[in-house]
Amino acid sequence: MALILNIETAEEVCSAGLARDGKLIDVQESGESRAHATTLTPFIESLMSRNRLSLSDLDAVAVSKGPGSYTGLRIGVSVAKGICYAADLPLIAVNTLEALVVPVARQKNQYVENGETVYYCPMIDARRMEVYTTLYDEDLMQVEDIKAKILETDFMLKYTQNARVLMFGSGAAKFSKLKASDKIDIIEGIVPRAENMAPLAEKAFQTKNFENTAYFEPFYLKDFIPTVPKNKVL
Repeated sequence: MALILNIETAEEVCSAGLARDGKLIDVQESGESRAHATTLTPFIESLMSRNRLSLSDLDAVAVSKGPGSYTGLRIGVSVAKGICYAADLPLIAVNTLEALVVPVARQKNQYVENGETVYYCPMIDARRMEVYTTLYDEDLMQVEDIKAKILETDFMLKYTQNARVLMFGSGAAKFSKLKASDKIDIIEGIVPRAENMAPLAEKAFQTKNFENTAYFEPFYLKDFIPTVPKNKVL
């Protein structure tokens, strides 16, 4: 009976959820832009309070590890590590792209015909025409390395010869104008959420796949490059 706090801050949605045995029992989230730093801790406090739980009741804390927003990931991981230190809990890291697959795979029959082979292609916006992406087969085994990829017309076309490719996540909309095959479907409305982390976090807990809390860092994939706004010349 594992009770796990799941924290998702990789993109716009700031989401915290409690899951028991891999099933969500409560969640609090917001899509307010750039509010993770001010909303995440109150969300967690609210979750624990209304479920009459203390941090000592938790069995682990799971955090979305990326790829995703540099600032968002840093906030989520910092809060997760702080709770793990305070309550002496194990830390679980969940791949953000893998968690995106969970709701799509669960509703697979809505998107593909019975017996049709399918690949899942989660995509996170990495600015301009670049995305963070990978590919999973229908057994949810990863078949492409996670990478920052510049989208081109032939992107993933080799997989459409004998299968259907489902693309989703914040980066998928970029591919809509480039789509060169009717065997590629773009699914809207799929964003990282704590709810979708729950089964992956439970699996990691059961196999004791824990992180070293002191040394764990988010999976940024690319180095953070700060930008300096240019002042207008009078």
